[in-house]
Amino acid sequence: MNILGISCFYHDAAAALLKDGKLVAAAEEERFSRKKHDYGFPEHAIDFCLRQGEIEGHDLDYVVFYEKPLIKFERILLTTLQTFPRSPNVFRESMISWFHEKLWIRGRILAKLNIPNDRLLFVEHHLSHAASAFFCSPFEAAAVLTVDGVGEWTTATVGRATAFWQEGPHAHSGGRNKNAIELFSEIRFPHSLGLLYSAFTAFLGFEVNEGEYKVMGMAPYGRPNRVDDVYRMIEVADDGSFSLNMDYFSYHRSTSKTCSPKFFSLWGEPRVHNCDFYTVTTHPRKDHPRWDDATASRNQRYADVAASIQQVTEEIMLKMARYAYKRTGLKKLCLAGGVALNSVANGRILRETPFDEVFIHPAAGDSGGAVGAALYAYHVLLGKPRTFVMEHAYWGQGYAADQVRGAIEATGRAWRRVEDPEQLAQMMVDDLIAGKVIGLYQGRFEWGPRALGNRSILADPRRAEMKEIVNARIKFREPFRPFAPAILEERAPEFYMDLEDPTRHYPLRYMLMVFHSKPEKGDLIQAVNHHGGTGRIQTIRREWNPLYYRVVELFGEATGVPVLLNTSFNLRGEPIVNTPANALSTFGRSDIDVLYMEGFVIRK
Repeated sequence: MNILGISCFYHDAAAALLKDGKLVAAAEEERFSRKKHDYGFPEHAIDFCLRQGEIEGHDLDYVVFYEKPLIKFERILLTTLQTFPRSPNVFRESMISWFHEKLWIRGRILAKLNIPNDRLLFVEHHLSHAASAFFCSPFEAAAVLTVDGVGEWTTATVGRATAFWQEGPHAHSGGRNKNAIELFSEIRFPHSLGLLYSAFTAFLGFEVNEGEYKVMGMAPYGRPNRVDDVYRMIEVADDGSFSLNMDYFSYHRSTSKTCSPKFFSLWGEPRVHNCDFYTVTTHPRKDHPRWDDATASRNQRYADVAASIQQVTEEIMLKMARYAYKRTGLKKLCLAGGVALNSVANGRILRETPFDEVFIHPAAGDSGGAVGAALYAYHVLLGKPRTFVMEHAYWGQGYAADQVRGAIEATGRAWRRVEDPEQLAQMMVDDLIAGKVIGLYQGRFEWGPRALGNRSILADPRRAEMKEIVNARIKFREPFRPFAPAILEERAPEFYMDLEDPTRHYPLRYMLMVFHSKPEKGDLIQAVNHHGGTGRIQTIRREWNPLYYRVVELFGEATGVPVLLNTSFNLRGEPIVNTPANALSTFGRSDIDVLYMEGFVIRK
């Protein structure tokens, strides 16, 4: 049975294909269109999934859309009417957008895939989120927590999920034969933790729906000294439910403004987009080339704001998680929705709640809804038993050696082909130890926003200067942005606290949790040891990615540090590379020293 899941028309459009309940392909449209966070109809992603599955549209048994557009349209209509006469622009632009394409999503899908009307299904947004996490997890039963900006009406849910397995180590012998997801608590628009965080994203000079992780990166350089001011705008109950004081916000009635004048009267002037960011915390020696005391003081205030909203977000997520445990009594938790990409909050949930294990979908935001919608249809609507666990995130497109060679030759660059993986791994380690920054391009690209060794930029984590080199000369991005430590799974407990058995923790594979480094280890990995001594870890297992694992293993044997600096293979403002041509272009426009691409080695 072939089922295609689709998400689009909000942000991060994507498609995913299941064959008999097992994931075959999943990709975001941005990787093909090269438009960051492309939200349009995912023509290219759909075509890729069909090619990967070796089928055509008419071979699909079902196509499933990740939300119910008419219910979302109802929310927009009612919201604009309730806020009239302050919302005429929202009404006008919403009607243009919806009548231009969004209301016709059914016809667009049917025409694209040449399937009959009864093969097209629609699943509610937060059910898609919940299914994306639970039905990709190894759990038989779990509490569920979904938190994002907004779906149709819902912005957060708490629930439970159960499943039965067909065979294998997860098969259940107790007689249960039902897959179910019950979302028993919800919070509805306009009250939204995701939109609250996005309001501060805009205030701090970053792009909404793109810069939230920059706020998280800025937060460690600040002091959470304005938490009380955040709580002026949001009332939170012990169970994590909350309501916003909408006097501070305008996103429910404006197409261009997130915050109201009352917000700015409390928080002051917003930060200017793309202005220099440095403080005495980021530059204790005041050695920034454009150092100015007044600018540093102003930036410190913004860092304090980031720290404050980050702390409140963590506290709310912890309350919601504890409530989920209290209601379900289950020791396993599944997390999804855009807010589930907040890796600092995720780490605290694992450490500070009663849950023993947490699963987070690697594409936790809207793109992951494509996988979730397909899985919900297969397991819940059709009642099929489970056979799949998402053990890795390598579900995108790969390219053959002749395609790579053709792309290299088109640039006129010199290259060398190395057939032996062991020799290739040793060459990479020699380059890293010599202080070179390398690009690693291999296999199928990653599903979700994190580069996990197939489209990665790698460097020596022991060199403190590597953080500045990679940020300034390669990524061309803000100097406070952190990098991930990629570490052998079995060696992670040596370097990080509270990680007695990392093999149980799937989010570590996907770079979705932050842990504190051990005090005696932090100085060994200065380029990836974030301010405050933490790291957003990626654990690596040989069977997931043999070459990547071997490079880290050999680096550890040579240096005593089985860790590499890993960041995504892209430049600021661009999606992670997809094709060999994308990789070569990024290589040529940055200070990456060596590109390793499917056994081809290209040096500058």
